[in-house]
Amino acid sequence: MTPLIAGNWKMNGTLADARSLAQEVLGGAQAGGFSCELLVCPPFVHLSAVGGALGEGAVRLGGQDCHTAAGGAHTGDVSATMLRDLGCGYVIVGHSERRADHGEDNALVRAKAEAALAAGLVPIVCVGETLDERIAGQALAVIGRQLKGSVPVGMAAERLVVAYEPVWAIGTGRTATPGDVAEVHAEVRRVLGGLVGESAAQVRILYGGSVKPDNAAELLAQENVNGALVGGASLKAADFLAIAGACS
Repeated sequence: MTPLIAGNWKMNGTLADARSLAQEVLGGAQAGGFSCELLVCPPFVHLSAVGGALGEGAVRLGGQDCHTAAGGAHTGDVSATMLRDLGCGYVIVGHSERRADHGEDNALVRAKAEAALAAGLVPIVCVGETLDERIAGQALAVIGRQLKGSVPVGMAAERLVVAYEPVWAIGTGRTATPGDVAEVHAEVRRVLGGLVGESAAQVRILYGGSVKPDNAAELLAQENVNGALVGGASLKAADFLAIAGACS
């Protein structure tokens, strides 16, 4: 399958910053001949400008979150239908920062993934354990519960992406070892088998936890790692493109 390198820009950048970064990423993608799919997920307010800068083709556009409803009285929220209308093909749901900062549980994440699917988007469903959970030896159990609660049952594999993001490695400079990543991604693949059947082998599983140019190649070489969800490093075009270049 084609690896996916997704950049989550989070709540960063002015309009000018976003447009400039998009242009740099697009230029690098057009010149680089990468063997992966590139995706950027800017803040909602910059989606239109970034989409205009990217055009169609070399770099895809995605949202960072969506509401469960297609529309209605939900002040401050954005629907999956709106994202699709702006040219998005993907949306991140269940990111650890949403789960922690906004109290999102598995049922809500599943509802958002279902809304994304209904709107024609591919949900990137995020799962991951805290440091306390890992120390307690609960990482695989936690991730299994999150997957079973967050992934719509029986969905087509080509319409799903899962991202494993150990909470303790996001923005901390700490990174899971290649062995840790391989173990968790194997478990994600196993659990997906019970949710989507034999097609689970075709679901792209991304690693997201302080992925940088200097560790990307080793992480992406692990079995069942089909790309990366990149945070801070996606805010520098050179770094993001270097990670994309690490895809074999």
